[in-house]
Amino acid sequence: MKKRISLIVLATTMMVSVLSACGGKDGSTGTASQESGGSNQKTLRFATWDTGDALKIEQDIAKKFESDHPGTKVQVEAYADGFDQKLAAGFGAANPPDVMYMWDFPTYHQSLEPLDSFADKDKDLKIDDFYKGLFNYGKIDGKLYGIPAGFTTRVVYYNKKLFDAAGIPYPKDGWTWSEFQEIAQKLTDKSKKQYGFGARAENDTYDLQGFVWSNGSSFISPDGKTIEGYMNSKETAESIQMFGDMVKNGSAVLTGGKGQQSGDDIFKAGKIAMWESGIWPLESFKQAGIDVGTVEIPAFAGKPVKGVLAESALSIAKDSKQKDLAWEFVKYYVSNESIKMRVADLPVRQSVVNELKKDQDPLYKPYYTMLERSDNTPAFLLNPKWNEVNRQLSAAVEAVMHGGNAQEVLNQAVKDSERYLK
Repeated sequence: MKKRISLIVLATTMMVSVLSACGGKDGSTGTASQESGGSNQKTLRFATWDTGDALKIEQDIAKKFESDHPGTKVQVEAYADGFDQKLAAGFGAANPPDVMYMWDFPTYHQSLEPLDSFADKDKDLKIDDFYKGLFNYGKIDGKLYGIPAGFTTRVVYYNKKLFDAAGIPYPKDGWTWSEFQEIAQKLTDKSKKQYGFGARAENDTYDLQGFVWSNGSSFISPDGKTIEGYMNSKETAESIQMFGDMVKNGSAVLTGGKGQQSGDDIFKAGKIAMWESGIWPLESFKQAGIDVGTVEIPAFAGKPVKGVLAESALSIAKDSKQKDLAWEFVKYYVSNESIKMRVADLPVRQSVVNELKKDQDPLYKPYYTMLERSDNTPAFLLNPKWNEVNRQLSAAVEAVMHGGNAQEVLNQAVKDSERYLK
């Protein structure tokens, strides 16, 4: 599953040249429907951001689809870190992939085919089997542009060995941020360069929204028009200041900044007791021999815990010349068979979760508990200018992690951002 990356929007005048530059390398300059060797074979293009083992699984899924659809070749195009640039170039040249992974619907939805008519009339999709909340992330102006393929919520990982050595009970669902901070203090031993928690030097503000929502606030108003009193509310400032204060008092160590190891690596080295993240690093923690546990995000006293989703969806290009075939591939990609193949994703279908008993596995259950709590709408889906606002917000959050006062820097971020909302 793709982690969030900063979107680079290419100027229209550059799109064709970028496409031609990368086309020879990736084989992505073919038309939406291609003839092969003079035959009537159809080529369906599928763009992915995955690499490594995840990409190999996607290629295997493509082969299975081909075997069920004689005369069809699925061309898997691995864009990796260049995903947004190459996708934007393809759209700009009216030559995009037929099917693609998607998360940034506000930016791309005008180039995507609305999928409501496909989903509504196709009983084979079994739309009621999906976790309902996942569809909130693929809609713009009430239209559906993406079918959920995979997701993760965020949990707290903890190192059982470090807890056992300190005689501290493992955290349980329903714990609070006050308890979290007390545990982090107790598990910090600077003589061993061991810390209770790892705080990111450079945070993705998208992920921080779960903490802000949990404290009863948000970055932007529900109608997407106002940030004053939201992005700089007392509750928002408290949510972010909490992590800055932990760095100040030494119970947390900064991770992932310039010259600093990532939090994943420090956790694998046994030097931080708790780490907050999605599903992505779990397998690497187990492979590193860490006796790891997971638990839902703590609560602010007297307030319900809220979560935020990172979701992978599949979309169809509006310029595709073979939308019906593209839909068949999308439908197969989110079938039970394919979902079980994609082990790096959390299953989006309730039937698969029940069959695999994922929601009963102590390691995986917190992700699904947090899914039930993830019904807020992220800021980027509420205002098309959010990318501009987010630059000021990101700088403010980074300043807090390096000792700044959250209320002061957020007030300034609002002042610097309001011109984008007029």
